[in-house]
Amino acid sequence: MFTGIVEEIGTVREIAFPGGETSDAVLTVHGPLATSDAHLGDSIAVDGVCLTVTGVGQDGTFTADVMPESLRRTALGDLRPGSPVNLERAVRADTRLGGHIVQGHVDGVGSLVSRAPGERWDDLVVSAPPGLTRYVAEKGSITVSGVSLTVTHVDDASFGVSLIPTTLEATILGSLAPGDRVNLEVDVLAKYVERLLTTGAATHLADPDGRALAGTDAPAVAAGPADALRTSAAKE
Repeated sequence: MFTGIVEEIGTVREIAFPGGETSDAVLTVHGPLATSDAHLGDSIAVDGVCLTVTGVGQDGTFTADVMPESLRRTALGDLRPGSPVNLERAVRADTRLGGHIVQGHVDGVGSLVSRAPGERWDDLVVSAPPGLTRYVAEKGSITVSGVSLTVTHVDDASFGVSLIPTTLEATILGSLAPGDRVNLEVDVLAKYVERLLTTGAATHLADPDGRALAGTDAPAVAAGPADALRTSAAKE
């Protein structure tokens, strides 16, 4: 899990396709901070995509496998040697959650529609795939290429964000040009709420003893081994 607070801008060193151009890719990225305590199996978000570290070099680089699915459904397929990328290590349980809950599971690819520079900030408008903006709310959070941002406005096809000076300087969003593609991840809470509402899961809840909760029409759940142990312990 991540928070959308980018730790450094890394640089793509190499993209290899062991099985050919239509196969999976092996991505090599230079990121001294991200690799300072990295180990095999760790997670690092690259432009908002959660990747597993498969190798750590002595020169501040790490490698990660990128599956064909990720290449198709994210903007990682646009990367070339020399491309800058946002990097964030997985969040620790003992640190502050500075942004919002980010899984590193991209929901769609958008593109920069426009940017309007201010005195010390930029206002951006980003397009979104059809249907994705239903999960986006004004003043809510969205992740753009790994950066946790607050939504300033939203319509059926796009949304707006404002970038403060730190974001402009410390992430790749500062150099985006109209037409550039970006990875988008909406707030996971919105997706779970929709899932609960559309599947009617709230009508299938039961308390620990297997009885349907008040206000639901679900049948009681048969007692299992855990219930037998609990009953036995209570008698003792």
